[in-house]
Amino acid sequence: MAACRLLRSVAPDSRAFLVYRRNLAPRVVVRAHSGNAEQKQTHFGFETVAESEKAERVYKVFENVAEKYDVMNDAMSFGIHRLWKDSLLHTMNPLPGTKLLDVAGGTGDIAFRFMDYVKSQQERQNRQAMKLYQSPSWQQISDAYEHQMESNSNVESMAVICDVNKEMLKVGKQKAERLNYTEGLSWVVGNAEELPFDDDKFDVYTIAFGIRNVTHIDDVLQEAYRVLKPGGRFLCLEFSKVQNPIVSRLYNLYSFQVIPVLGEVIAADWKSYQYLVESIQRFPDQEEFKAMIEDAGFYKVEYKNLSMGIVAVHSGFKL
Repeated sequence: MAACRLLRSVAPDSRAFLVYRRNLAPRVVVRAHSGNAEQKQTHFGFETVAESEKAERVYKVFENVAEKYDVMNDAMSFGIHRLWKDSLLHTMNPLPGTKLLDVAGGTGDIAFRFMDYVKSQQERQNRQAMKLYQSPSWQQISDAYEHQMESNSNVESMAVICDVNKEMLKVGKQKAERLNYTEGLSWVVGNAEELPFDDDKFDVYTIAFGIRNVTHIDDVLQEAYRVLKPGGRFLCLEFSKVQNPIVSRLYNLYSFQVIPVLGEVIAADWKSYQYLVESIQRFPDQEEFKAMIEDAGFYKVEYKNLSMGIVAVHSGFKL
């Protein structure tokens, strides 16, 4: 959920990443010892747990780390997560008037970048419009700016930040106030697997470092498809598979040996960051996740590796 949900990895003596077969994190049906009841199971890091238990445990993880989340992101990635998020926005390239839904976006990093980006785009359009005047009078300049302000209000951009975790949203709202993001943002408590929005509502759907923490990835993708307008774009920034075997081995060592220690020192929480590292290993690689997005109905699905595949940006369109 929300911004950088930590560095993907595997145990140093295992192969770089486990590959999960197409269409979802594994769900295993087992018989309960008492009676004939069946209960589906999934993974929580390296543990196997009941599906009903995973959501509660993931919620607790991010409730615990919310206050130190941004500090830990900087510490763990040496600040590189900021460049990854910037790359996501450049891939999106939103225009003024775009309506964004940022899921698992609690601390607001993607939404803030989105608002900055569309603001800069609007200012660029205004400057270009003014260049049409060769030698304008002050009255012409005044009239032109008044017209542009009216036009801007008619194409106001909007970002909805949706997160299931109230503590993450609380941190995001506090940061928005501190950084003076006062307009164009709304904060909604909602589950990525069952979004509280109407069909065909948003131009762009983003989820950054959050989708690997859900119980049913296919449900999340189907919900993304449902709430996007025809022509809308799905964008996911998530940890993926490192391509270089030497870098992969070093990265794995760092992830398992250093990140939980940082979690203990900075956030006094070893277990949460151990889970976050393990959750990265369990997530599908680039090609498998691409196939899952296509299965959800998206077209022109592609991905771009960043930092040698430590993370990847996946993109698809609803046509």
